[in-house]
Amino acid sequence: MIGKHSGSCLCGAVRFEVEGDFEKFFLCHCEHCRKDIGSAHAANLFSSVARLRWIAGEDETTLFTLPSTRHSKCFCSVCGSALPTLQMEGQMLVVPAGSLDSEVLLRPDVHLFGSSRANWDKELEKIPML
Repeated sequence: MIGKHSGSCLCGAVRFEVEGDFEKFFLCHCEHCRKDIGSAHAANLFSSVARLRWIAGEDETTLFTLPSTRHSKCFCSVCGSALPTLQMEGQMLVVPAGSLDSEVLLRPDVHLFGSSRANWDKELEKIPML
């Protein structure tokens, strides 16, 4: 079964579809991901077989690659929301899980770079949910 997913940015200027299945779901705690997402970790879905199609606003996307690294981020130039990007010379689609409007049925596979975890990112599941 081939999955079909839809997503968008916060302001709605950019909309996209992903056709195909995700192979991995990683939560990355590296310093680059924490900086670019502004939180404890990035939550990204990865696929070498899925295809990205921009529905609207592709011209509103900006790609930033941190100099001297492989760390890249695609985002909406209007609202700053994280968006999908093709990496590894177009061989790997990376989709920020929070950018999807459709339900994500996968559970994360693993936490990456746990040694870089923020000092306040411990036992968060014990904090009351309102």
